[in-house]
Amino acid sequence: MPEVFSHLTNRIHRIKHTYAIGRIAEIASGVAVVRGLAAKAAMGDRVEIGRAGNLAEVIGIEPGSVKILPEAGGAGLTLGSEVHIAGPMAIAPDESWIGRVIDPMGRPLDGRPLFAGETMRNVQAKPPTAADRQRLGSRLSTGTACFDTILPIVRGQRLGLFAGSGVGKSTLLSQFAQHMAADVVVIALVGERGRELREFVETTLGPSGLARSVVIAATSDQSALLRKQCILSALTVAEFFRDAGKDVLLLADSVTRFAEAHREVALAAGEQPSLRGYPPSVQAAIMSMAERAGPGTSMQGNITAIFSVLVPGSDMDEPVADILRGVLDGHVVMDRKIAERGRFPAIDLLRSVSRSLPWAASAQENELISNARKIISTWESAELMVQAGLYSAGADPAIDKAIQRWPALDHFIAAPAPVGGNEASFRLLAEVLAGRQRV
Repeated sequence: MPEVFSHLTNRIHRIKHTYAIGRIAEIASGVAVVRGLAAKAAMGDRVEIGRAGNLAEVIGIEPGSVKILPEAGGAGLTLGSEVHIAGPMAIAPDESWIGRVIDPMGRPLDGRPLFAGETMRNVQAKPPTAADRQRLGSRLSTGTACFDTILPIVRGQRLGLFAGSGVGKSTLLSQFAQHMAADVVVIALVGERGRELREFVETTLGPSGLARSVVIAATSDQSALLRKQCILSALTVAEFFRDAGKDVLLLADSVTRFAEAHREVALAAGEQPSLRGYPPSVQAAIMSMAERAGPGTSMQGNITAIFSVLVPGSDMDEPVADILRGVLDGHVVMDRKIAERGRFPAIDLLRSVSRSLPWAASAQENELISNARKIISTWESAELMVQAGLYSAGADPAIDKAIQRWPALDHFIAAPAPVGGNEASFRLLAEVLAGRQRV
């Protein structure tokens, strides 16, 4: 059977013949109360309102009534409107989604038809059993000299990218999408400005990056339901390819906007704020989301994940950053001051760490990494004194060495990886530390 008919057959088989019907009894503050579905609905179910198919999510169940949060808010809702249960929030990923831009519901955003796969997958899936998961795998080539050496990323690792707005995190994520070793790249864009989506896909990501990627986007003007589901749908797509034995790179931008969307939904459901305005459930939501990434079982591939976090004022102790940092396998801090002096990516190496070390590198490579960090630390400690003219050459051999090596090392951090992968990047780092590589 031709592939197109196979996809259509799968879609026809998923059509329901009967529906449980309820009716809207109350509308207030964008939330509707439905009577007639309390015995049929489950928390998190998707419901459709009226014949137009307006979507909503079940956020509360009481005896005799169900509380729903409409995707489009309360505008246009009327008392007595029919509401029927469409089932759990689920999508059906397919191999043909590679190279496509879709929304969190699995609908195309690029103007072309999109086929659904054979199996519907709940976006609130569970991770593999902890005892069955593999250990972290081998070191990956990233296309960036710094991440090939000082901050290595290994297969199945989960890394946090902590940055303020406008310091280049989207550009760094696009570099990973274009160059990091992976079979498939899944990109979640949560709450992005609408005008930036096309620019990111066509310019920042580029045709070569898109050719191996699935982009899931929910723009800033869309409902909290879609913005919350964006990362969950991206994880579901990544799990589809992982279960097929592929090595997947998941790039999520950003967890902060996911948490903000979760807060909107939770407050609408009646949960009280506690953590600087976030409800208590945000911690479980972030931790369960992050846990779905990582190594699969021996029969599966892996999901290597990079989660970006917006940290206003470089506050690494704000709730979302603090929660996520505690469950990941490393974190990268980007600093606005470094970006303002023109070095991209603006990585603060001394505040960044990869928990794949030391085992991800050899003894000789770990020594190079340690020496590089010492030089950076020495330079940062002495920088103000040197720039003020208060340091005399020869007073401290360590500072003298840092003054000589720092410009080339700073250039190395921003450099693309040389041809030859991780080994070539380490050779370049060794030359920089030995003073044989100049800017």
